[in-house]
Amino acid sequence: MLRFFSTYLGRYHHRNIFHFLQNPKSYSISIIPVTTSAAAQPPSSRPHHCPLSYSSSQNHRYSDDYFAVVHHISNIVRHDYFLERTLGKLRGLIVSAELVYRVIRASSPTKPLESLRFFHWARATHSGTYKPTTLEIEELVLALGRGRHWESMWKTAELMRSLSFPLSSSTFASIIESYGRNGLTDKAVEVFNRMRHFNCPQTIQVYNALIFGLVEVRNFHGAYALVRRMVRKKTNPDRETFNVLVNGWCSAGKLREAREFLEEMRKLGFQPPVRGRDLLIDGLISAGYLESAKELVKRMTKEGSLPDVTTFNSLVDALCQSGEVDFCIELLNVVVKLEFTPDLSTYKIMIPAVSKLGKIDLGFKLIHDAMEDGHKPFPSLYAPLLKALCRAGRFTDAFGFFVDMKQRGHSPNRPVYTMLIKMCVRDGRYVDAANYLVEMTNMGLTPRIQNFDMVVDGLKHSGNYELAGKIEQIDLSLSHV
Repeated sequence: MLRFFSTYLGRYHHRNIFHFLQNPKSYSISIIPVTTSAAAQPPSSRPHHCPLSYSSSQNHRYSDDYFAVVHHISNIVRHDYFLERTLGKLRGLIVSAELVYRVIRASSPTKPLESLRFFHWARATHSGTYKPTTLEIEELVLALGRGRHWESMWKTAELMRSLSFPLSSSTFASIIESYGRNGLTDKAVEVFNRMRHFNCPQTIQVYNALIFGLVEVRNFHGAYALVRRMVRKKTNPDRETFNVLVNGWCSAGKLREAREFLEEMRKLGFQPPVRGRDLLIDGLISAGYLESAKELVKRMTKEGSLPDVTTFNSLVDALCQSGEVDFCIELLNVVVKLEFTPDLSTYKIMIPAVSKLGKIDLGFKLIHDAMEDGHKPFPSLYAPLLKALCRAGRFTDAFGFFVDMKQRGHSPNRPVYTMLIKMCVRDGRYVDAANYLVEMTNMGLTPRIQNFDMVVDGLKHSGNYELAGKIEQIDLSLSHV
């Protein structure tokens, strides 16, 4: 087991975890209950709801040890065929609800049945310290549903009910959607009808999941009937409801039916959160009918109407990926004249696309428009333009633009410096590459070994041995940190 352990964690963590498992009380760990909303986020993003508190001054080390224990147990669950026997050999392990939840969350996406075995092992062997909560059981239910282990999923759901734990509407919605994705519409409807036995309300999220399942099997009549039932039950359709139905009709080539549905809902007084044409365009894009979407947008602009910015971004993103960048440029010019205001996502799509085609002047215009709109350029926004300038041999412009972005935009990151160093080396600008390498290290960014090698080799090849030696010294100093 020690060899298996050190394979994943190395000697340092193996030594610390062994001591942690043998002497858990010496670490003075106390578990703080985690709420449902907080537990859905990674520990690093929940600084105000940290699940561990330590009385020792070496808090960081003990935190690492705890999560290394979670990592080790998760590996046992995922990879050990006789996981119960291996887990039983871990002496001094205090199993809590927090530990079980973290292990299940790490293991269940790929090994749902093994995670269920771990859950039963924890209940059977550590009943004194572990009391099940809704968090880990719901996580198991969702994972078993995604893995199509329906029988085990329902047994776990029945366990929740026997423990008087509520099963949330979002969990039911995920189960219904899992059935729908696998074409088991009858099962999805059965789950929908069984919700009342769990005292769980049929929310809009649940309705949308069932509509999705019906649309997946092209049962549009049933989906539309379910929408009418929503109306009778005083549950107003939301954007997702309209999106699912319209996307389904568009993917089936039934554009006329989609339009009739939107018109009928309008007459009933249920306006979609966005305009019907935007929903149609989104549906055509999702179905891959880009030409039809283009024609619909052209017709809108000729009538002086503008698409929603989210819809516009979806269209230009799909068109740029299919190579129709020129059409996107023309369309952007047309809608801007109609007082369309691009957002940051629009620039994130258009600037890399025009830069890749070598339309540098247009790229400059777009990035300056973004800054005028109040957006501060970040590295992934100005890096494509930098690369286009270097490819065009305009290194002087690239260096000046880079200085401008460092002053007016967000600080460059490691990929930007790596790209600049590579482009300088390819053009024989070894001194410039060395300068960027030094600047990168001064900013606290660690260059790749390949960057040092290519710069040193280039400097030696050009006869600049003194600077090459200095770069080698920087490389050696960083390797010893």
